[in-house]
Amino acid sequence: MTGTQARAGRREWIGLAVLVLPVLLISMDMTVLYFAVPFLSAALEPSATQQLWIVDVYAFLLAGLLITMGTLGDRIGRRLLLLAGAVAFSAASLAAAYASNAELLITARAVMGVAGAVLAPSTLALIRNMFRDPGQRRTAIAVWTAGFSGGAAVGPIVSGLLLQKFWWGSVFLVNLPVMAVLLILGPILLPEYKDPRPRRFDLLGALLSLAAVLPIIYGMKKLATDGFSWPPTAILVAGAVAAVLFVVRQRTARDPLIDLSLFRNRGFSASLLVNLFTLFAMVGFALFSTQWLQLVNGLSPLKAALWSLPAPVSVGVATSLAAALAKKIRAAYIIGGGLVIAAAGFAIMTQTKADSSLALVVTGATVLAAGAGVALTLTADMIVSAAPPERAGAASALSETSNQLGGALGVAILGSIGTAIYTRDVANAASGLPPEARHAAKGTLGGAKEVAAHLPAAEGGHLLSTAEDAFTHGMAVNAWAGGALMLAGALAAVLFLRTVKPPAAEPGAPEPAPEPEPVPRP
Repeated sequence: MTGTQARAGRREWIGLAVLVLPVLLISMDMTVLYFAVPFLSAALEPSATQQLWIVDVYAFLLAGLLITMGTLGDRIGRRLLLLAGAVAFSAASLAAAYASNAELLITARAVMGVAGAVLAPSTLALIRNMFRDPGQRRTAIAVWTAGFSGGAAVGPIVSGLLLQKFWWGSVFLVNLPVMAVLLILGPILLPEYKDPRPRRFDLLGALLSLAAVLPIIYGMKKLATDGFSWPPTAILVAGAVAAVLFVVRQRTARDPLIDLSLFRNRGFSASLLVNLFTLFAMVGFALFSTQWLQLVNGLSPLKAALWSLPAPVSVGVATSLAAALAKKIRAAYIIGGGLVIAAAGFAIMTQTKADSSLALVVTGATVLAAGAGVALTLTADMIVSAAPPERAGAASALSETSNQLGGALGVAILGSIGTAIYTRDVANAASGLPPEARHAAKGTLGGAKEVAAHLPAAEGGHLLSTAEDAFTHGMAVNAWAGGALMLAGALAAVLFLRTVKPPAAEPGAPEPAPEPEPVPRP
């Protein structure tokens, strides 16, 4: 077979457009409830704990089940699992839209998280099978990355527009026509692929992976939002113990869930680490930049979402550029360059003050996102290319799990740093307030604004000005930390990835999974 025969045609590129649809929805559903929470709270009257689970259970189960579902797709068929996930996601979205109480909505969101874990690794693994030429595969992954980034940014805008005319359940119904397109066109355009010699499914390994990822992400999120306390710390430690047991299981099992020999591949392991660092800095810092737009600059949530759009647009441009440059320049240098650009975006953000212009923050966020998009496109390509075709689902799941862990770590650690700086800087201005008001003012900028509104003009103005300066100070410190991390990541990428050779074209188009031959009768 020639290299030309390995190149994808029109069918594969149209199939890619179909694959991007579920990716767009998966990331969109992480943020689509931002505006809908007040409306569904008024309708369903959930408790404070139930409201947290309505928002969080989707992302928790999505992250916790990625490894299991990626491996399952390798075993039973990626297209089959993708279409099954689409059916489950559609049914759960319909149930969520018409949930009559908080318990039903939490259950529906949980099923959506499970279905999302089914969909996500299958899409990237199918790209690995459909695009055998390395240059085309990089371009396809660039489109996939832009879709994933764009979904998170579009979610709040979609929910904001829908809620102006429809009830809160409409933010879930928007999923149905998109999934219908996938279910109709998927069997026509997408090839089936599964491991021709599937191993036994490691059920114990799957349970341990869930017992590791879910408590770790939950514990980090609780510590970031509520501060240090023993219950989330104990949960985090339990998750770490489960992670160690998971690794031991994978080293000793005859048919492990994950092939640990992949980590000896420098392109695979270093790319996972770069992903972790990049998402750590990006997601952790986004916690501050989005709040700055609303609480300091005074934008409405919908306007803040619209002003955030240049960032995902820049990701789309940057990912295409990265794929084109990779044809002539070694990927390590492009990844390193992308992280330097991201560091430049953080450097712009270090100059932010409470009275800074909106343009400064939007420019910094856009440059940051563009640089990160360059890096994430090529690291995703290195990860899926390092794995053999029959293990691409597990590799894709590891890539997305590292993204989820990086984001959770960023929120926990950078969030804690920002909170500590804010609390310290506000302490003097809030010292003369009653205990409850002092606690609220020192807790969050939103709390300080609420307290200031009930104080005399001069005293309230001083508290509000101090709180805005304190929040922006914490944001600037985190920008310095994020920039330093990006520069460290750039250096690591060049050092560890510069000797990694680009993948060679794979001959031939992917064949459907073979059916067993019938046994002849005597």
